[in-house]
Amino acid sequence: MKLFAGNSNRHLAERICKYIDIPLGNANVRRFADQEVFVEILENVRGEDCYVLQSTAYPANDHLMELLIMIDALRRASARRITAVIPYFGYARQDRKPGPRTPISAKLVANMITTAGADRVLTLDLHAAQIQGFFDIPTDNLFAVPVLARDIKENYNTENTMVVSPDVGGVIRARALAKRIDSLLSIVDKRRDKPGESEVMNVIGDVSGKDCLLIDDIIDSGGTLCNAAEALLNSGATSVTAYITHGVLSGGAVARIASSKLKELVITDSIQPTAAIETAHNIRVVSIADLVGEAVKRTSLEASVSSLFD
Repeated sequence: MKLFAGNSNRHLAERICKYIDIPLGNANVRRFADQEVFVEILENVRGEDCYVLQSTAYPANDHLMELLIMIDALRRASARRITAVIPYFGYARQDRKPGPRTPISAKLVANMITTAGADRVLTLDLHAAQIQGFFDIPTDNLFAVPVLARDIKENYNTENTMVVSPDVGGVIRARALAKRIDSLLSIVDKRRDKPGESEVMNVIGDVSGKDCLLIDDIIDSGGTLCNAAEALLNSGATSVTAYITHGVLSGGAVARIASSKLKELVITDSIQPTAAIETAHNIRVVSIADLVGEAVKRTSLEASVSSLFD
């Protein structure tokens, strides 16, 4: 069993290797002068069960190409099985045709990963669960809810919390968290006029005097969460904390969160935190290394992965 990493999230790969108790695979992933990706696997992988960890976060296209070329290099080096471990699966927000003449990019990326030579995929909190069906190879979609629920129990009095979904589409995820911490559930009804912008309309549920926990899979610009936090506080909430799996936080999102009414934003290290994130006073990172590491170990041993969700 060997685990290799591209350049997108090496810190997470090192933590996973520490959990599994194996060294990180030796690979050279660099650029030619014209920015073409070059990959060289610097150890024997013939007949090995190989894992490639790479989040397709910013710059998404570069990291996607690194993943594809690493998979191809391992395939041509006669690896027995190749598993693409993708903590953050980019292009997942383009999972359907929202209008005429638009692509389904999530399906295209799934095809590319399969064609490159991956035998299976291990990912975390897909934006839409049906993306699992876009792959023609076995795909395990892990959930960060157990990690987030444990952190909530360690830091909050769950008797006074209210789990809140920032939109109707996230109700299933919010309900799963509410069930784990034995909390009530509320929903923020919003209307999005164009990508990256949202207008909060009203709060469904009584949040008066509650410590509200917003739960979602992705935070990008941060506009939705900041608007939702303000709406909840205006509705009588005592405080608002956000628990988000993937901290994309593009553009001025970190500054927006820092100046918002959010008590705290908690994200995972599915995307490697930037220096701005690490120094922000109200952003905290929890690690998914143990969760992903255990899933990798069980995959290698042909054991159950679904039991991780129990």
